Parts: sequence; structure tokens; C-alpha cells
Amino acid sequence: MERLSLSGFLTCPLSQTLKSRVRVLSQTIPSTHLQSSFPFFSTYQTKQKQMETQRMISCASQGGENGFTTTTAPNAVSVGRIAEVKRVTKETNVFVKLNLDGSGIADSSTGIPFLDHMLDQLASHGLFDVHVRATGDIHIDDHHTNEDVALAIGTTLLQALGDRKGINRFGDFSAPLDEALIHVSLDLSGRPHLSYDLQIPTERVGTYDTQLVEHFFQSLVNTSGMTLHIRQLAGKNSHHIIEATFKAFARALRQATEYDPHRHGTIPSSKGVLSRS
Repeated sequence: MERLSLSGFLTCPLSQTLKSRVRVLSQTIPSTHLQSSFPFFSTYQTKQKQMETQRMISCASQGGENGFTTTTAPNAVSVGRIAEVKRVTKETNVFVKLNLDGSGIADSSTGIPFLDHMLDQLASHGLFDVHVRATGDIHIDDHHTNEDVALAIGTTLLQALGDRKGINRFGDFSAPLDEALIHVSLDLSGRPHLSYDLQIPTERVGTYDTQLVEHFFQSLVNTSGMTLHIRQLAGKNSHHIIEATFKAFARALRQATEYDPHRHGTIPSSKGVLSRS
């Protein structure tokens, strides 16, 4: 016979009501007695078992287009908004795992040190868990690896967001870094668009070609279905300008992907749908 501790049972949302009627919290009571005394208990117990089963479901891999293989979580409520993408071409081999409901864990190795540093900003300030592994033809230049990492991150974002029910959708943030000040505004609309206005004074930061900053965000926008505006309000140092851009982007994306409790799980669109088209 299954026996349950009533004190454990009282952690359910109806615990406050039960506490006013039940005085013995540590007594062990057979589950059959609880079912007969509290009809809702059977439903609660069934839901708990279903949730445990969902947590044990492994993610299903699906073949994608353009070199992508995607993996998404089967249930966003029980396991979080997590997606994985593997992109393999003749030029690069990229793996990205993104958790939108993470804690800011950064674990990136792309072969491009400055890009790794920027992905750390995305994780840290967006509070996303970002895991990236990439190899590519960096003996030629960083262009293909930079592009394909961004394409893969955009695809994981698209997959992790799912139908986008209940999210804020919009994000807006201005980030200062010493003399630099960057403003980012974005909309998880399903419509890809980039408006980019940075004046980066040098051609390189370390070995990183600063032209690749715009190309990174354009690639990410294309696969995620995001409208993204980036404006430089101030700044003279190339490193500061780029880093402030990634920080502002991370905070704006964090705002947009967070849940709006007033929406009650509805899609934030008057059309009733947010699609990548």
C-alpha cells in the first residue's frame, strides 16, 4: 500500500486551505484515505506522476535544412526552454545548446577568442546558459565560423521559444561601458530585420575583424526571426563599443523572452500567432 506523508502533500497550492482543517502534519496517512477524503488528491497525484514522466523524456532529434540538426525539449514547463543545434558544412562544424531559463552559464569555444568573450556577455547578462563548440576554416579567416555560430544560435533561439506564448516579445536596453553607450531594441516578431548603426573606429580588436560584428547579428536575425535595432549613442574605443553592444543585446533579449504574468500564457500578438515567415 502506498503511504504518503501529509506534510509533503501540503506543499501543493491548496496547502493553505488544508492547514486550516488538518492539525497533524507529520502523521503518515495511506494514499487511499487521502483520495476518499480529498477527491482532488487523485487528480493531483496523477499530474505529479505525469510531470515525473515528462522529466524523463529524452529530447527528440530532427533533421533540419541547411546543415542543421535541431533538438528541442518536449515540454517547456517541466524541462525549461532548451534547444540544441548542430550545423555541419564543408567550412565549419558547430554545436550550440541554449537554455533560455538558465542562470548565466557561459561555455563557449569557437576558436575565435574575442567571439568567445562576446558570447560570455550574452550568457552572463541575459542569464542564458550558452554552450558553443565550433571548429572552422579560421586558417583562412574568421568569417565562416563567426557566421555559422550566429546562424546556429539564432536557430536554437527560434526552437527554444516555440510558439512564444506568454512572453514579453519586446526588449529595449541601453548599456554603457566607460565612454561607450549602445542602445538595442528588439522584437521577437518572427520577421527578420536588422538596423545596425555602429561606428567602430578600428578594423580589428585583437585578431577579430570588426566588420564581423554586423555580420554576426545579421546571421542571428535571419534564423531567429527577430527584428533588431542597434544604435551607437557614444563611444570611441572599439572594444568598448562592441562589448556594450553584446551586453545591451543580452539584456534586451532577456526582457523579450521573459514571461509576462498578465498575459496568462497567450501569444503576444493581435493576430494570435508569431511565426518565422
